[in-house]
Amino acid sequence: MGRKFVEFVFFGNYFVGTLAVALSLETLFQLQIHFNSILYYSLLFFGTVMYYTYAYSGITSADNSINPRTIWYAKHHNFIKWSQPALLAICGTLSLILLCRYYENILRLPIAYWILVSVIGLAAILYYGLIPQSFIKLNLRNTGWLKAFIIGFVWACCVNLLPLVVLQIERGTYYIDPVFALWLFMKNWMFCTVNAIMFDLKDYADDSNQQLKTFVVRYGLQTTIFFVLIPLLTIGIVSLLLFAHFRHFKTIVLLFNLVPFMLMLIVAWSMLKHKNILYYLIVIDGLLLVKAVCGIVGSQFIN
Repeated sequence: MGRKFVEFVFFGNYFVGTLAVALSLETLFQLQIHFNSILYYSLLFFGTVMYYTYAYSGITSADNSINPRTIWYAKHHNFIKWSQPALLAICGTLSLILLCRYYENILRLPIAYWILVSVIGLAAILYYGLIPQSFIKLNLRNTGWLKAFIIGFVWACCVNLLPLVVLQIERGTYYIDPVFALWLFMKNWMFCTVNAIMFDLKDYADDSNQQLKTFVVRYGLQTTIFFVLIPLLTIGIVSLLLFAHFRHFKTIVLLFNLVPFMLMLIVAWSMLKHKNILYYLIVIDGLLLVKAVCGIVGSQFIN
């Protein structure tokens, strides 16, 4: 029973939805500004679950696959068949409520915010190649080694910038430190990119067969870990130390923000040995939750 619940939460992408909300909360805690509404967080959660499940919604049989996630989706095809429309209905209802409640504020939204929302939306659409190929033949999931950076960019936009856009709609003008906000965006972009590269390790065989030149396909497992993951994380740690020094972070704030980087280094080292897919989903995605929690707790010590 316990394993079935774990598979439902992680294979069904409900944990990913939780991460989107947690990282968004971390942003607002660290910037020390108001929270978004429960309606927005609900929309973000259900929208993320629906979006990430879309890639697997067409699986009807395992076809002798040994991939546990493929087998789970084939086994629960009927559930996915009705849950996706249900999630779409929930997201549509929440969007309509927000639109009716804040339509005047939406119409008055500055052009810069519209550009930002358009970039996020376009990246999300192109990620699955949802635009008709007769118009543009581009699927960001198949961009090879750029894939991880694009995934990290979309996540950073959704958890660092989108909450600010919605806050402008829900509450009006607010003030943030632009340098600090930019640094938080870059930090999340880097962290989520490294997380995506680590996830490519589980897709090595499939990506290689599809001639998708991800880091691990192009350079191999050990080279990816030692010459891509570890250097990127080291750069992230050094950048954090420098930024903390110039912005006079308290030691306890710095330590909380260092924890996720150190844990990711340990996990990256552990991946020299092959792991099953639940390890990647629980431990690697779990690092994002740890990052959110550490960021929130650390923000409590900022004056």
